[in-house]
Amino acid sequence: MQDQTGMPQTEMDDWNDRIADEGRWQKLRGRIRQTWGGLTDDELENSKGTWDKLVGTIKEKTGETADTIERKLKGLFD
Repeated sequence: MQDQTGMPQTEMDDWNDRIADEGRWQKLRGRIRQTWGGLTDDELENSKGTWDKLVGTIKEKTGETADTIERKLKGLFD
């Protein structure tokens, strides 16, 4: 089964777990703000813990493709 971004559900669950962790989320949030400076704190908090919501929020705000956003987000975890 895949989500709306085309990612297999097991991979989606893994990413959801990663961003749901509060310590990781705070670090990631700072990196997201550096990468996509137009995002507000409220937009990021509304997306907290859910990969597809986060990708959707960034996509809506920037117009970038989901694939591009996912690639960038995954790079922020490295």
